[in-house]
Amino acid sequence: MPQATKAVIAPDSLEPYISSCVALAQENLSHFSSLAEIAAREKALNRYPRLERLSEPRQILVLEEHDGRPELLARARSAVARGEILFEHAAAGEGTRLMLGSKYSLDISREITVERTAHLMSQEAGRVIPPQEVAAQLDCLPQELLPLSLGVRHMLQLAIDLQNLARDLGESPREVLGRQHLLMVIGREMLAHIQKDFYQWHFFGFNPAQVYFMVQESFHGLNLRDRNFFYDVHSPRRLHNHGQMVMQQTMAHQLFTLVGAHAWDKRFHARREVADWLQGFADKISYNIEDLDYLTGSLDFHGLGLALELGDQGYNMVMEVSANNPAKPQKGGMLAWDPELGRDVMIESFQLGDIENRDIKFLNRNFNHYPRPWVCWSRIREQGLPMPIAVKEGFLYFQPVQGDINLLVKTAFFRRREMRPIRNLKSPAALPLAINRMYAQDCQPGFKEFAQQCHQGYS
Repeated sequence: MPQATKAVIAPDSLEPYISSCVALAQENLSHFSSLAEIAAREKALNRYPRLERLSEPRQILVLEEHDGRPELLARARSAVARGEILFEHAAAGEGTRLMLGSKYSLDISREITVERTAHLMSQEAGRVIPPQEVAAQLDCLPQELLPLSLGVRHMLQLAIDLQNLARDLGESPREVLGRQHLLMVIGREMLAHIQKDFYQWHFFGFNPAQVYFMVQESFHGLNLRDRNFFYDVHSPRRLHNHGQMVMQQTMAHQLFTLVGAHAWDKRFHARREVADWLQGFADKISYNIEDLDYLTGSLDFHGLGLALELGDQGYNMVMEVSANNPAKPQKGGMLAWDPELGRDVMIESFQLGDIENRDIKFLNRNFNHYPRPWVCWSRIREQGLPMPIAVKEGFLYFQPVQGDINLLVKTAFFRRREMRPIRNLKSPAALPLAINRMYAQDCQPGFKEFAQQCHQGYS
């Protein structure tokens, strides 16, 4: 697989990253005569190097959520209340499988009906799904939901959960919210919309100086002519997956805060400032906006308590896994034992060659902790990430994945004794579940009132 050697980027410029992509393609793929030939070999090129030697994982920890260790739970709750946990929200995805545009801005109450849901699900399934079949799965009609986008729902849920934690601990909700630090990773096309949201919702009660933003950049594709690769500005722009997101975070002047009354009042932070900021956290939790279970509980103190304990033992990444359903196996990242490395590794789905879904025993839940997040940040800056490829619409794009950080740092994998299904809003098939989870969120005691309070100005 083509490998990135180093994520070294000059201040205020993404040009060195683009140049490194061209050089990487030239070094590893110039023996191909066409992009069509590369596309035909894509699966083999992305294949994990020791795939045939892998076996079932051996090092999965089991999280006992009722194991009688209240000290871990208390430590996690205290760490959150003190502002020692960085909450990262990834909302830059293109949402192509869902066919509804940006997930952050998706307001199901206004954009989705039972009929449209049935139409989208029919397109995906390749068969007619009547509206009555969809309606039978719903706890409420889409238009009965509160008129909130998925992104606003995510921010409100974290804020109300923090408010409830503060009350449980006998602390001021305003002070606990004010201690928190957030990192919002967004796409450029959504930048103005999301900034407007944060101002309109009064930063959801958070301290604006501690809400960091980063625009994940998209890139044109690479083209090939006479065995020479070049960056083709006439090709479509695409994101380079979530692995590029974490590499971009190590570049200078990529993170910014909104410091004034207007969105143009931005302060971009130097790399040294970001490094110092990250060293102040015990853990970073990386949330994905498509996680539907988050909508009724954003704070998992059991998982956080385990992550903090593992951080004490030298682990810098903690990944949650779930057993695949043998009756209906899913595609996804696979956990396996690599005998050459002598440890379990997480391998992305497109690195699995011809492995069938039924042969994947444990899946990546795409929910990660990063104890002492500065360590991962510095390791990524020094070494970069593996750089898998994809040919789309006749152009070459690199597709590094965030999960490959597990190849750079000491990583622990855990599952819950009572394993939960993976419930994400990835495709139209998940829309009925999304509607039901949003309805459950709306029905939480005080949720509607808290949303109104935030919109009017948190106090």
